[in-house]
Amino acid sequence: MGRLAILALRIVLVVALAGSLVVQCVMAPLIWRDMEGTADGIRVPFVVIVVLGVGTMQVTAVCIWRLLTMVRRGTVFSHAAFRYVDVVIGAIAAASVLTFGVAVVAAYSNRTTPGDEIAPGLVAIICGLALVVAGVALIVLVLRVLLAQAVALDSEAKHLQSELDEVI
Repeated sequence: MGRLAILALRIVLVVALAGSLVVQCVMAPLIWRDMEGTADGIRVPFVVIVVLGVGTMQVTAVCIWRLLTMVRRGTVFSHAAFRYVDVVIGAIAAASVLTFGVAVVAAYSNRTTPGDEIAPGLVAIICGLALVVAGVALIVLVLRVLLAQAVALDSEAKHLQSELDEVI
């Protein structure tokens, strides 16, 4: 991975983290205020889900930053990288659960409020989105397996190189 690509990705991560802080510190309180008059059984879970959902993105961004540092240093094919990849998988899985939580809150809102506050089709779309996010976690899990294979091959190559150096 080239220096320019790493720099570009880091810029994207910084912008995303700054934007996420704005969402958590400014937008979440505004959402809370906007939902004034809404039942607390809907208002509280929704705002909590928004804040925690943004938190999963922040955790993922920090782990990707650490992995980029390892790429730049040439140490990404090590066992230390698994810690960050595992956290990313967990954060994405948590984001999937939180996305499904939005669908549950929306369905609850429809049951407790006269009329359909939220279109049932939208609830189904949110459930589908939760499934897609879970699929992303599974893709990262597959990539983790590929990383494990690469680490094993790298370790074997180093071992064979050291044996070859002894022979020579």
